[in-house]
This record gives sequence, C-alpha cells and structure tokens, in this order.
Amino acid sequence: MRVADAIVEILKREGTDTLFCFPTTSIIENAVAGGIRPVICRQERVGVHMADGYARVTNGKPPGVFAMQYGPGAENAFAGIASAYSDSSPVLFLPLAQARDQSQIFPTFRSNVSYASVTKQVEEIRMPGSVPAVMRRAFNALKNGRMGPAMVEVPRDLVDTDIGTDVLNYTPIKPTISAPNPSDVDDAARRLLAAAAPAILAGQGVLYAEASAELVALAELLQAPVMTTVDGKSAFPENHPLALGSGGNTFNGPGQMYFYSKTDLIFAIGTGLNNHPLTTPPLPKGVPIVHATNDTRDLHKTNETEIALLGDARLTLKDLIVAVKERLAGKLLNRNPAVELATERAAWEARWHAKLNSAETPMTPYRVMHEFMRVVDPAGAIVTHDSGSPRDQLLPFYKATTPRGYLGWGKSHQLGTGLGLAIGAKVAAPDKFCVNFMGDAAFGMVGLDFETAVRAGIPILTIVLNNNTMAIEIPHMKLSHDVHNARDLGGNYADLAKTLGGWSERVSDPGDVGNAILRAKRATEEGHACLLEFMTSAETAFSHRGGRADH
Repeated sequence: MRVADAIVEILKREGTDTLFCFPTTSIIENAVAGGIRPVICRQERVGVHMADGYARVTNGKPPGVFAMQYGPGAENAFAGIASAYSDSSPVLFLPLAQARDQSQIFPTFRSNVSYASVTKQVEEIRMPGSVPAVMRRAFNALKNGRMGPAMVEVPRDLVDTDIGTDVLNYTPIKPTISAPNPSDVDDAARRLLAAAAPAILAGQGVLYAEASAELVALAELLQAPVMTTVDGKSAFPENHPLALGSGGNTFNGPGQMYFYSKTDLIFAIGTGLNNHPLTTPPLPKGVPIVHATNDTRDLHKTNETEIALLGDARLTLKDLIVAVKERLAGKLLNRNPAVELATERAAWEARWHAKLNSAETPMTPYRVMHEFMRVVDPAGAIVTHDSGSPRDQLLPFYKATTPRGYLGWGKSHQLGTGLGLAIGAKVAAPDKFCVNFMGDAAFGMVGLDFETAVRAGIPILTIVLNNNTMAIEIPHMKLSHDVHNARDLGGNYADLAKTLGGWSERVSDPGDVGNAILRAKRATEEGHACLLEFMTSAETAFSHRGGRADH
C-alpha cells in the first residue's frame, strides 16, 4: 500500500465521502479510486470554505477535507484556513508539499511552518511508516476539545512510496468528552436560581455538542431568555418565546432590551466569550458571568468569571438541569419574561415594518430578506450571510428554528465566504434548501465558483444584493468616491450566472421578490444551481445597539 492509498483508506474509515480539492495532488486520483467523490473548486480559498460548510452541517461527523497542491495551491488557501481556525471549524487540510530534499531550500513555501498559527494541529509526514500515527493525531485534534482545523502535509516524493500493511491497524478516533466538576455545577445552579433576570448566551459549542434540546430545557426550567453568538445562531430556536436572537454587530429589539437593560447574571455556554464585536455581543458591564466551555483557554480570557464550568456543553447542560430541579424540588419560578419580550418584539418589528415591506425602487435589501422569510420555511433551509451589510441586515431578522439551519460566521471575514459555505452545506445536507445572501462586492471576489455548483450538480441558491456600490464604505471613502467614483462596482451577475450554466433571474420589481424566490427554489429542486440578482438601494440603516433600536 502506497502513502496516498493509506491516507485515502484512513479517510474512508473516518467516514469521508467527499474530497473538496484543486489539482495538482495525486490524492485526488487515489480518492476517486477509493470511492470518494471529488468536488473541484475554481480557487483554493473557496474550496476550503466548501469543506468548512460541510463540516459545520455534519458537526464534524465526518470533518470536511480539502486537498491542494504545494506552493501556489497551499498559499492561495491561507485565507480560508484562517477563517476556519477563527470559527473553530473541524476541517482536515492535505496540502501536497515539495519533495523532502527541496523543502528546506529558500524560498520554498512550507505549509507546516506557515500554517502553524491558523491550525489546531499541523504535521508533515516525514517517513512512509508514520502515516497512521500522523493521521491519528490529526483526527484526534479534529474530534476532541474545541473544534478547529488540522493539517497533514504530504511531501510529493512520498505519495507513491510503499508503506506496507500497518495502516490496516488504523481504528477511527472516538471523541472523548467529560463533564464539569459537580460542585461547580451545583454552585452554578444556586447562582442561576438566585438571579432575578438571568440570561443565557449560547455559542456554537452547543451545536457541535448537539445540545440544543438540553439548552431549550434549561432555558424553560429557569425561564431564562437565550441569546446566541453569531457562530451559535440556530443553537436555540428563534421562534421560541424566550429567544433573544443573535448578538454581534446588530441585534433584534428583545435582545437589546433584555440583555442590556434587564440581565443581572449571564450564563455563557459553548462560547469563548471572544472580544469580537462582529460575532459576540459585548457583555454588559458589571453583570456577573457563569462560563461553561470545553477549552481552558477560554476561561477568564476577556472577562472576570464568577463560576467556571469546564466540560462538554451537552453534559454540562444535563448536569445543570438535574441540579436546578433538585434545588427547585418541584416548585416553579415566579418569573415570566416571555410576556415582556413579546411586547418589545412587536414594538421593534413595528419600527422596521416600513423597511421590511417597502415598495421603493431600487428595493431595499430588507424587502428581499422579508420576502424570503415569508415564503421559505426555515425548518427546511440552511441559510448563510456574507460579510458586511448582508450579515448585519439579515442576522437580526432571520429566525433560525432548527440546529444548523443557519451558518453564522465572521471573526475572519473575507468577502465571498458564504458561497463556499452554502455549497459545502448542500453536499452535507442534499435535502435542504441551501442559500447564501451576498453583496455584489462579495460576488466579485468568488463568483466564478458558482460554476463549481453548476458543474458538480450542487443545486444551491445564491442571492446577490446588487446596489452597484460598496454602501457600507460611504462614510469611509467620501473623497476617493467624489473624485474617482472609488466605491462603485458594476456588472450583470444574473447574465454571468447564466453564462456559467446556471439558472438565474435579475429582479427589479419589489412586488416580484417572493415569487422569484419560489421560482428559484423550484429550480433547485429540479437540480439547478441558481442565482437571483436583486437590484437594491445603498441601504445603510442597521439594527445596531445603542440609541434607537433601528439606527
């Protein structure tokens, strides 16, 4: 058995059925010979995002896998891998490397050195017989503790080298999880019951632990409203009376009101509490924190923590439910925040009614998003945003009702990430309606990979909000725009999508938005990769925190 055959055999034993990739690497041929489907991207960064989207939807069971050539291929993938690292996505990267007798010579690009800062585990295969051990260590990193990418670099002079039969002894890695200290759990239960208005902040650790049912049970038991981080959006059903939506750069009305005006204790679970305003809500000053995580690096990182719980999110929630029930001894808590939240939600939605239902032309992107939510059942969809305005406009309003029904991201926020995520999500969940909302600038970064969805038979829907400018840069590029029109972009993206072989429409009438989305949905069900280009205004209103909720 050759090195490349051994790698493929291990991938298969770990459950891999799809290899996202770009030539040249002989692992592609070996994977196909072994029964693994290749999805060839147009550029490496997007291919990494595809593997990332796949890994999120499968919760890393199995992880996403991306393979590329040495040198330019590995170099061009860096941004995607940095994004996976920042969002803790379990993706295995298999870059080909220069031959070992050349890899140390300046200025050779060495993935195992250059990627050390953006991977959880990185290792180069140095000897043929070490393949099983190197791959075992990589999958251990992918499956245990905080999720994150791992890399195995394969020197090109080794891929066809005989390894013997030792690889046949490889056994797939089983995740190892642990529960927090029982006394810490009891302290947390006591503190949560003593608070007058506790709130829960849930991150994507809840999703990876598949603990949404336990999160709902604890929230209802405590009558504690739940906000999610952007990465954790969909961990708690947002049509639930206790839902505060997601918090980051924008918030919905109930989230702003309760989290910043009512909360006297925050129970944070499955989140690192990273001080990153695009994906994690800034915590209200002076409010004590009970923090549950499976990564010791998260504890006391950016905030003082009153009680720390170290363990798997699902086991932590289960133990907390038991501890709270024991302390309640059959009694019910005398609090019902859902009534106040419903009142605030109605008031906030009323303030935004005009934007969401506007008949103005060019149409506001809020009309597009509102019509999408009106005609599409979120339980049957997986939706993601892109960087900038589409993210900040969609997050407060879209109600994700099932785990992984929304893919939130953004700490390392390259334009165009959402396209690859949607393609990978569709591969992982072919029965779901997979949709990415992106601006025209984002499409300009990665749009040719729409052809990957066409060619590979991956029927996603891409929604391009085309305002022919970078609206979010209006306050930052006044002189350059006045003198050189530096903000403006252009193009007919529906025509481009059609040229690339997809189904597409360009829509200018706000009254036709809902019907256009339904037409596109039917086309995806018939197997077509689709693109809808909506001609929108340079909208700059957001549901930010502070002042009025709608500005």
